[in-house]
Parts: sequence; structure tokens; C-alpha cells
Amino acid sequence: MIIVDVESTGVDAKLNSLLSVGALDFDNPENQFYMECRAFEGAHVEKEALVVAGFNEIQIHDQTKKTDREVVIAFLAWMKTCKEWTLVGQNPSFDRDFLEKTAHRYHIDWPLAHRTIDLHSIAYFELLKAGKEIPRKNNHTALNLDRILEQVGLPTRTKSHNALDDSKLEAEAFSRLLNGKGLLTQYSHFPIPSNAKKS
Repeated sequence: MIIVDVESTGVDAKLNSLLSVGALDFDNPENQFYMECRAFEGAHVEKEALVVAGFNEIQIHDQTKKTDREVVIAFLAWMKTCKEWTLVGQNPSFDRDFLEKTAHRYHIDWPLAHRTIDLHSIAYFELLKAGKEIPRKNNHTALNLDRILEQVGLPTRTKSHNALDDSKLEAEAFSRLLNGKGLLTQYSHFPIPSNAKKS
């Protein structure tokens, strides 16, 4: 499985541009990928998205950076080093759509399946199974990544997002929810809550 996270200039994969891709191979977590790119010419840019992604206008138009095309080609080449290509993450359809739409924009073959594994669904199920209340906002689930990180004993993100850092946190949370144990040594000093451990 490939844990993946992207940062972008907004939420519409057709109109907005990829800015960075972070990923790791769940079966071999030392096998990681991270690249940044400049926004494609004419891409819509939402200021709020740049704040979240930790980029500014100068950085997203930096001509020394790779193009979004080059980043997708590199990601697909790296992906071939992984045993299983199922994409996993917090709202992975968002990440998949940005990667896929970018590939299609440049007529690059997209070899990945449409199905993904959503960390949110797994965390939601675990809360239901434990008889705990699901956090909600406006009558919808509010179980975002930071709430899931709290649920499994990991630190929440305190600054702008980074695609590789977020993919590592998502992989660690996924392992703790699925297997009841950690995955990455950098998080080993954060104890797994007893309710997340598997007997």
C-alpha cells in the first residue's frame, strides 16, 4: 500500500495545481518519496490553500522547480518500487484525483485503480466499535487528521502542512489503528493508547 498526501493550490483537481507529493511504502516505510513543483500556467490559486500548504506566491511560480508533469512522472516511477499500489490516506480520493488529473493533463498513462483506503473510515469505525461518540460539525463527521492523530496518541500538526510529514503521520496512524502497533521509529516515543492496542 502507498500512503500518499498532496498539497495543492486549491481543492478542485481540474482547476487547481499540484504543489507537492509525499508518499511512503507501507510495506517498506523507509522507501519514501517527496517532490515539490511549481503551479501549472493558468492554475487557479486559493490563498487559504497556500497558507495550509505552507507555500507563497513566489514559491509556487518558481521556474527553478520541477513542473507538475515531472513530479507525476517521478511519482509513478517511484510507485513501481512498491509491492502494492493501493493508495491510502486521509481522504485519499483527493490526493488520487490531483495525481490522476495531472497525469491526464499531460496524456500520461494512469495505472492506478480507482479504489482507495480511507484513514477516516477506519478511525470512524474504530470509534463506533468502541462505543465512543463521533466528533461532528454541522451534522457531519469532523474526524479530521488531527483528531485521528489524537485518537492514536500522536502529536497534532501545529503549522502548515507538508506532504511527506503528513503521509508519515497518516501511515503511523493507519498502523496503530490496523495493527495496534507503530510503524516508524520517529514516533516510537509516543505511546499507543490502550484503546488502540490490539489484544
